[in-house]
Amino acid sequence: MAYDRLIDAETWAFIRRTSESYPEDATGLSIAAQRQVYDAMCRAFHAGRPKGVQAVDRDANGVPVRLYWAGQPTRTVVYAHGGGFVLGGLDSHDDVCAEICASTGYRVVAVDYRLCPEHHHPVQLDDCLTAVGWAETEFGDPIVLAGDSAGGNLMAAVTHRLRGQRREIWGQVLIYPLLSARPEAPSYREHAEAPMLSTADVAFYQSVRFDGPVPAGDSTWAPLSDSDFSGLPPTVAVTADCDPLRDDGRDYCAAIAAAGGRAAWINEEGLVHGYLRARSSVTRAADSFERITLAIEALGQGLWPYD
Repeated sequence: MAYDRLIDAETWAFIRRTSESYPEDATGLSIAAQRQVYDAMCRAFHAGRPKGVQAVDRDANGVPVRLYWAGQPTRTVVYAHGGGFVLGGLDSHDDVCAEICASTGYRVVAVDYRLCPEHHHPVQLDDCLTAVGWAETEFGDPIVLAGDSAGGNLMAAVTHRLRGQRREIWGQVLIYPLLSARPEAPSYREHAEAPMLSTADVAFYQSVRFDGPVPAGDSTWAPLSDSDFSGLPPTVAVTADCDPLRDDGRDYCAAIAAAGGRAAWINEEGLVHGYLRARSSVTRAADSFERITLAIEALGQGLWPYD
């Protein structure tokens, strides 16, 4: 793949800066070492919280969460962080969640779900379900689910699990989500050696997720394997074009639309997996983050600006 042509200079600078903190062969390190370098990278990119945003750590029925607010919000975003189900936590995406709060005016609940391999699937999904239930009871507001990468996977799985129940989930915004890990999908072949995330990386993170064989046809870990996509909330999937996971978002939105639901796929040309950290230094990433926050805001108002 001709990445020198597809990726612009700003994004290459972001990739090089990431590599300074997080080496390309990081999956060969121990889990503890992976977390150490990932956390250091996230601290290096942390942009701080916007003025006026307040934050406090809370307990959501046994699941640690961080609550962000500014003013008197009437909508709640429940956010699950990325990191391959192995990395990350409340600090890794602290500035992202604070900026979503500032941009939308909504309350944000960031979920500190338990990580693999100490805790195997479905513990991460269970923690997210608990946090969503807590937010519903605590605030009583319409909810928008959001997450990036592994977090996008978890929030999509939440919507499938809660489908048909009387819930105030008004939409989901999934950012470069892992929804299937299908090696036969074109993007998994085209971008097998993409900067920031390779198909080998995806395979590693999947290998430590389960206590035993990977379960087939199970939408609790691979929402795209579901046989029914009806009754899901309005969905926006935002993908990076130079990412093996690109086609997951495309195919997930197509499946929802084919079942009569509302779904919009936004594919960001020239961007790579993990570009949320580039939103303050890369024009394309900043523009995409604006589209992401506008999608969250629109879904929280019951609007659908994608027809």
